[in-house]
Formats: sequence, structure tokens, C-alpha cells
Amino acid sequence: MKWIEAASYEEMSKMGAAIFKEQLKQVKTSVFGMATGSTPEGLYKELVKAYEAGELSFAEAKSFNLDEYIGITPENKASYHYFMDENLFAHIDMKRENIHVPAGSSEDIEKTATDYDAAIATAGGIDIQLLGIGVNGHIGFNEPGTAFELGTNVVELTQSTREANQIYFDSIDDVPTHAITMGIQTIMNAKKVVLLISGASKQEAYERLHSGEITTDFPASALHNHKDVTVIYTGVK
Repeated sequence: MKWIEAASYEEMSKMGAAIFKEQLKQVKTSVFGMATGSTPEGLYKELVKAYEAGELSFAEAKSFNLDEYIGITPENKASYHYFMDENLFAHIDMKRENIHVPAGSSEDIEKTATDYDAAIATAGGIDIQLLGIGVNGHIGFNEPGTAFELGTNVVELTQSTREANQIYFDSIDDVPTHAITMGIQTIMNAKKVVLLISGASKQEAYERLHSGEITTDFPASALHNHKDVTVIYTGVK
């Protein structure tokens, strides 16, 4: 696990984006694992700027998002489909058929989960998986206690996770109780992982991950078993 301290959120975003840009320049058909939330917004802005400047093209690339709330349609402004369109996909040339976000409104959610992992495998696997980290150590929506061997699956969200995500909804009652997420095993199958950690609220999560202890009580700790993880952090100590 490689640890890089950034002087600011902007620098962290640029460092993370540079890894994605280099991958795409080397392999035009790269497969990216994408994340949502406030932490990667700056990275996506950097990728959009690079595209608009003519530095790179996503025309042959593919993407698979980590997760989506269950019971929300893609048109819902709180959905991760909507988030990704607003922050990245509407501003670059990635083909719509190459963009994949779990279908949280699917009538057969279990089959959707199985099919999602199959689609990733068919695409050749994820080259770089982007991650943030929850205050309780979740990656994707894999909450504490999640088995490391799980593929894409349906999870019940903890109260702390729902409260953290309330900012995207009118009230806590509107925050879904379940989500579909890449499992920890799916994440671990990525060839490379880039984890961004930003802000004082993530200090405890940063310290626990940095300790090196591996336990299902702290899902992100599974990353210590991955052969290629870069952690870029700022403002956590």
C-alpha cells in the first residue's frame, strides 16, 4: 500500500486524476471503476478539464460504478446515475453503452448483482478502481461485518451511513435503507486501486487503515491484501 500526502484537496484531486489520465493514455480501452460522493468530485473535474483540453479521449473506455441505492430510479437527483452524469459522463465522450451503474430499481436485484460481476469479467476486469472511505471504514457500501469474499450484493445501510448521506436528500426518512454494491471481492479483483481520503471527519478511518490491522469490522482493511493500492490523503491529521 502506497501512501501519498497531498497539501490540499485540489492537489489530492490532481494526483488521483493523473493516475487515471496516464492509464487512459497508455490503454485507450481501459476499464475504470468509479465512485460517488463529495471526495471524488475534484478528480472528475480534472478529468473533464483534460478531455475539454483535448489531452485524452474516453471514446474506447468503459466504466463500472461501485454502487447505487435500491428503490431509486436513475432520473432521481439523489441517485448515483444522476451524480455521475452531472459530474463526469455528460461532459466527456464515453459511449453510453460503455457506462455501467448498478440498477437499483431492478425488479430482480439479486440477478442484477450477479450479472454486474459477469459484465465486469466480460469487459476484461477493472484496470483502476477509485474508492473513497466511509467514517466506519466502508468501501462501496460494504458495511462493517461484510465478508471479504462477497461479490456484488445487496446490503442494508447502517444508520451512520444513512446519516452521512442525508445531505443528498430532503430528510433522513428519504434516505434508502438498502443499496446494491460491488462486493469487497469484486473491488479486490481490480488490477489497481486508488483510495482518496479527505477531511477531518475521516481522521479516525485514516488512522485505523494506516494501522495495518485487517478485520471485517473495518472493510477497507481488506485493501492491505491487494498488490497495488495507492492512498492519497489530505487534511486528516
